[in-house]
Amino acid sequence: MNEIARKLAPMAKDQSDPQYREAPNNLEAEQALLGAILVNNDAFYRVSDFLKPVHLLEPLHRRIFEVAGDIIRMGKTANPVTIKTFLKADDKVGDMTVAQYLARLAAEAVSIINAEDYGRAIYDLALRRSLITIGEDMVNIAYDAPLDMPPQSQIEDAERRLFELAETGRYDGGFQAFNDAVALAIDMAGQAFERDGSLSGISTGIHSLDARMGGLQRSDLIVLAGRPGMGKTSLATNIAYNIAAAYEPEVQADGSFKARNGGVVGFYSLEMSSEQLATRIISEQTEVSSSKIRRGEISEADFEKLVACSQMMQKVPLYIDQTGGISIAQLSARARRLKRQRGLDCLVVDYIQLMTGSGKSSDNRVQEITQITTGLKALGKELNVPIIALSQLSRQVENREDKRPQLSDLRESGSIEQDADVVLFVFREEYYVKNMEPRDEFDPKYEEWKMQFEKVKGTADVIIAKQRHGPTGTVKLAFQAEFTRFTDLADPSFTQYEEH
Repeated sequence: MNEIARKLAPMAKDQSDPQYREAPNNLEAEQALLGAILVNNDAFYRVSDFLKPVHLLEPLHRRIFEVAGDIIRMGKTANPVTIKTFLKADDKVGDMTVAQYLARLAAEAVSIINAEDYGRAIYDLALRRSLITIGEDMVNIAYDAPLDMPPQSQIEDAERRLFELAETGRYDGGFQAFNDAVALAIDMAGQAFERDGSLSGISTGIHSLDARMGGLQRSDLIVLAGRPGMGKTSLATNIAYNIAAAYEPEVQADGSFKARNGGVVGFYSLEMSSEQLATRIISEQTEVSSSKIRRGEISEADFEKLVACSQMMQKVPLYIDQTGGISIAQLSARARRLKRQRGLDCLVVDYIQLMTGSGKSSDNRVQEITQITTGLKALGKELNVPIIALSQLSRQVENREDKRPQLSDLRESGSIEQDADVVLFVFREEYYVKNMEPRDEFDPKYEEWKMQFEKVKGTADVIIAKQRHGPTGTVKLAFQAEFTRFTDLADPSFTQYEEH
């Protein structure tokens, strides 16, 4: 077997030469693993969840592993006879043909018990080779960086590549085989079947919204927009807390944790401090008015409820970053770090217009918003998590008789609408009707106003103006202003959505 390895290995060089260092590899381990798979196909399933063809160094070994995997997944037997028809017959391995080499691999195969150990050794060496490549690129770019490439952007790029390597075992991206994409789609359907509520995405904790959207889909950019006072921050806070409170971890084969229900949430609060956000959540959970909490107008019973709630909330995996004016590059770096250290299943950004772009300061705000939304979309795909990004709407809504928002009202950039997978508008008619209250109680119009106000009081519309995965329409919710809480309406007849 060593003779074969020598023939496969590059031409021998003087190892004492300080200029020459061979990339970490172990061709004998690759041969031993392939031999074990050819003799007993069960060995493939011991390594297939973490080892991919790209992790093997020798191109011929990659091809053998790939073909064997395809044959085994189809329920057929992979052995030297069935595999050789898919390899080039005229290829040579030293003095041997490919068919002879396959027979030799099987003849000198090790026990299937060792297959996983060999697979781990191959995987670790592949990671080390990738680290060397990233390190070499960092050094070369740092030496020869163009004038218009600031060091910060190189750090951002290196951090992204290292994160990708840590998460997936490879960073080169590129094309993905369609059968891999199909396998992922089937896995998602299976998870939806097993998950509470049979949702393909993460539950928002608001059933009528989940029924419309199928939960929050991974890698989606969900833009939640509204005029000031509509409650968009309240809705985002409600959803974030619901997801974190429902978190149920599940241990994976490699010892890491994955969310079976709910998830770990990162909340970028660019507008409010973490204390203000926590006060809102405590108010929502305890049903003690947030204004009373701030003014200290609470009874002893209320205070005990607050203490009990705070003790329960300490276990909830909700992480808040209150840095104002954060750039998209900083936000991405911190999100990657949170995913590596604590896990991450959902990100909330409150709100887009308070962020800054990564490039040079520019007077062109539209261009900067485009850079931010494109960055958020890319980050969602990279981390494989849904991102809820809040956005302000332009004042032109106030000038219309019908105050219901439209996609054209998204402020400062068409890129928000373009990059978003889902666009939600929060609209509370109660807010506008309340402002139209006649000053005189004896005004003939007062009764008419009162009837209209009672009709819309305590309700809110979430308008799904765009959704790549499903229909648009309106979901009616209950809104309790004193507790800043959105919930499903008690009367099921009101939870029907209107089609657009």
